[in-house]
Amino acid sequence: MSLPLLVSPAQLAEQLERDSGQIVIIDLSSAENYTAKHIPGARHMAPAGLLCGSQPIPNKRPTEVQLSELFSSLGITPQSHVVVYDDQMGPQAGRMIWTLHAAGHTACSFLDGHLKAWEDAGFATDAEVPTVQPSDYPVSLDTHNLADMEYILTHLNNPAHCILDVRSPAEYRGEKIVNAAKGGHIPGAVNYNWTNALVSEQDTRLRPAEDILAELAALGVTPDKTVVTHCQTHRRSGLSYLFTKHLGFENVRCYDGSWFEWGNHPATPIESTPVEQ
Repeated sequence: MSLPLLVSPAQLAEQLERDSGQIVIIDLSSAENYTAKHIPGARHMAPAGLLCGSQPIPNKRPTEVQLSELFSSLGITPQSHVVVYDDQMGPQAGRMIWTLHAAGHTACSFLDGHLKAWEDAGFATDAEVPTVQPSDYPVSLDTHNLADMEYILTHLNNPAHCILDVRSPAEYRGEKIVNAAKGGHIPGAVNYNWTNALVSEQDTRLRPAEDILAELAALGVTPDKTVVTHCQTHRRSGLSYLFTKHLGFENVRCYDGSWFEWGNHPATPIESTPVEQ
């Protein structure tokens, strides 16, 4: 199957028309929105399934057992090509792509523009909930696209690494503190608000690749480096994982503890940036 990582509605519709047998479409929208309408055949998944749910950092990635149960309940097999979309402008779908990649499942695509783009292109939706035949998917995880606190501390001054903080500028500067004891950012991190990669909040397709690449390059974020991306709970940075991989970045790691862990740890170093007068 030849679907790219970032797939347009037309590409998906053409592939579904040609051969839908191995495609599993996952809708990560709210249950209410999914029930109202979705791409025909799409299976609903609650985004909470992408979190381990265990204290002290419940936003870290699930265990192998948890993901095996999740993938199996969705009817995903190692041969499936998984297509994802959400109703939150992309973070949940991006985190699902990151999770699939962590499990070695690279046959997956992110629907550019989500359900709105699908409808705008003239393709049908329905409200019928498909019958899912559970599978048996044993998940094995590795750490090639994961960064934990120790990894970041070890590579803080490594010029071959860069930290991409995709929270809002106010969070980055330390003016807005969300569920953390400390405000600011990881030393050396650069800020690129995650929504900058989108056409608009109403049109949630990604902007042209060359435009995003130029903006990232101006911050020192280039494809030759290992990029560590994070936000508050590794939701918004699900989208930054997706768009950097789409742009050709090979070495992208997500810090799933994100600022929820870093900003609540008593020993982590931070920087803050005063507002320019």
